[in-house]
Amino acid sequence: MEKITRQKRVAAVHDISGFGKCSLTVALPILSAAGIEAAALPTAVLSTHTGGISGFTYRDLTADIRPFTEHWNSLGLHFDALYSGFLGSFEQLDLVGEFFDTFKTDDNIILVDPVMADNGELYKIFTPEFAAGMAKLCEKADILVPNITEASFLLGEAYQEGPYTKTFIEDLLKKLTRLGADKIVLTGVFFDENELGAATYDKTTGTIDYLLAPRIPGYFHGTGDVFGSALLSGLLNGFSLSESAGIAVRYTTESIRRTFEAKTDIRFGVDFERSIPNFLKDLKLL
Repeated sequence: MEKITRQKRVAAVHDISGFGKCSLTVALPILSAAGIEAAALPTAVLSTHTGGISGFTYRDLTADIRPFTEHWNSLGLHFDALYSGFLGSFEQLDLVGEFFDTFKTDDNIILVDPVMADNGELYKIFTPEFAAGMAKLCEKADILVPNITEASFLLGEAYQEGPYTKTFIEDLLKKLTRLGADKIVLTGVFFDENELGAATYDKTTGTIDYLLAPRIPGYFHGTGDVFGSALLSGLLNGFSLSESAGIAVRYTTESIRRTFEAKTDIRFGVDFERSIPNFLKDLKLL
């Protein structure tokens, strides 16, 4: 007979795009499939995501973040993880910091995905001042999950194009812990054109691991949210940082491969849904 244990609960602080698979429309189903209760704190509502799609609507929900925080706190809610992604305004950085302070406990984790840049550039809606504010928010994180561009902006360093050396990646990982988090998962890591993946660093043990998979040509939107949600799913199901990153790399790669082989419009996100069964097998839930 299956032993029933207390269900883990995550507070996911992201925007929600009605169409185009990213942010909450990715995070909620992935976490739920992994057996985790997912509570949503939306930072903005858009008709579509912004990557390669024009004419989208945008509703800022900055004014709702503090009332969400106060109401959830009044209910005495406990979260096993606090998970933030895209934040739509400079003011939201401080509000999410307050949210973290309110719900941080000795036995939960804060995972910050500092969504703000890729391919050497900040997203158009963000400024260097926002990047500096994001670095301050990252001080509250237990686990930090930037791509290499975001890592460069967080550290105030010039972006370097790949392929990379292990010396460069390991130096970047160690510098990132100076922001506050003891555990770093760096995405977009590659040493040649054939593989792509992530590197993990645990400051407390000094352990660095590389989790790479065959590279699939093209740029696919929403993959960072798939990766971050899968990573957190692994951690909350008892896997180590490195094991969880490996699970996330394999799941994200399979989702990209399905999208590539089906010749789906890459603006609309990746086929993470049909990759869920293998993801759950990796989590030993099937």
